[in-house]
Amino acid sequence: MTITVESSAREQADAVRRRVISARELLDLHLTRIAERNPELTAIVSLDVQRAHEGAAAADDHLARGWPVGPLHGLPFAPKDTHDVAGWRTTYGSPLFADHVPDRDDLVVERIRRAGAVLIGRTNVPEFAAGSHTFNRVFGTTRNPVDPSRSAGGSSGGAACALATGMVPLAEGSDMGGSLRNPASFCGVVGLRPSLGRVPSWPAANQWETTSTSGPMARDVGDLALLLSVIAGPDPRVPHALGDPGQTFAPPLHGSLVGLRVGWTADLGGALEVDERVAAVVEEAGRLMVRAGAHVYAGHPDLSLADDTFRTLRAWHFQATFGDLLREHPDGLKPSLADNVRAGERLTGADVARAYQQRSALSETMRAFFEQYDLLVLPTSQVPPFPADQEFPSEVNGSPMPDYLAWMKSAYFITVTGCPAISLPAGGTPEGWPVGVQLVAPHGQDRRLLEIAAAFESARAAGV
Repeated sequence: MTITVESSAREQADAVRRRVISARELLDLHLTRIAERNPELTAIVSLDVQRAHEGAAAADDHLARGWPVGPLHGLPFAPKDTHDVAGWRTTYGSPLFADHVPDRDDLVVERIRRAGAVLIGRTNVPEFAAGSHTFNRVFGTTRNPVDPSRSAGGSSGGAACALATGMVPLAEGSDMGGSLRNPASFCGVVGLRPSLGRVPSWPAANQWETTSTSGPMARDVGDLALLLSVIAGPDPRVPHALGDPGQTFAPPLHGSLVGLRVGWTADLGGALEVDERVAAVVEEAGRLMVRAGAHVYAGHPDLSLADDTFRTLRAWHFQATFGDLLREHPDGLKPSLADNVRAGERLTGADVARAYQQRSALSETMRAFFEQYDLLVLPTSQVPPFPADQEFPSEVNGSPMPDYLAWMKSAYFITVTGCPAISLPAGGTPEGWPVGVQLVAPHGQDRRLLEIAAAFESARAAGV
């Protein structure tokens, strides 16, 4: 088999291990693609070609010496620009940190390096990963790989775009309100928000703040499982990390849709305003599952508490994280982020307590829902990719969107349940823009979710 940048990550890693292709040669293939596509799309930032070549040479030398290799050995990789990489420029998409160079790796980067990946640069993000459209004042706007006039989503928009165009074989990101799932939907790739505690984060100012989590992105579910097997698993520095070892999630995956009890909804019973083009794709996903043998019912949990819960916890977290920075630099944060920080300043202890009580109630709602169903299916994003010169969609089906969060409810309502959720390519709009569907499973059932997702992916590829 000839290895190209479109080859799966599993094929690329296997070819490097068997010395069918060298890490140097694989890197050159990806650098060529970056040179072709990145100037227009701005997906990869802080590219360091010299250091990447040094890393690839070290990977080849490692193999030549017959030393054991990790599952990502020799694969070019660009961590999200909000995750610290020791000795590498890490800006968080903020002019205040344009020249920032950390002295240690975040845990997710530490694990990816240990697995043998060759770091080449970073993937672009919105300022401090706030918002689901990737633009900032340091590097500019990441554009959609299918139609550069549209958004690539965010906050892991650079990661999703780089994946979709073959600039990297795998990518990682983080997700608070949909930052892995929305860009996956917009760019036609796969993004997983794992169960809370599945992919631990360290260091963290507040280890008990659990609205955000790191997670994997890939071009197919098998590759995503490969990366999850590297970044998942417990760590003694993270007290709430789940105990299953990462290898639990490694491919191959053997799933089926036959007999699956699916609760399907296009709008959570009217709680979401969903673009008609997106709803049509989600409807077809339900029909595909029926043809593949699943039992699909119109059903959904009552997530009416989710909006207040998410917005309260997000504002509280942003104030705690960025409050001092905003006081020191009153004009240093983009307006939407500064407004979110100020909203956190107005919260009381009672507000935060109410949000946590509601989050507990939502967890119980999902537990009861999954006694009746095996899976929840709904839109990943309420809209297809919107114009890249907008910060967020101003309306959906004619209904005004009051702020930069309102169009993301289909993702952030799931965030506060703590359940794992995956976005899969499911079709497109008449204009050809990608649309993803979101599959949600009970907390802790990440492996089962991957198997179901792989079965959906296979059924769609087979034209079921």
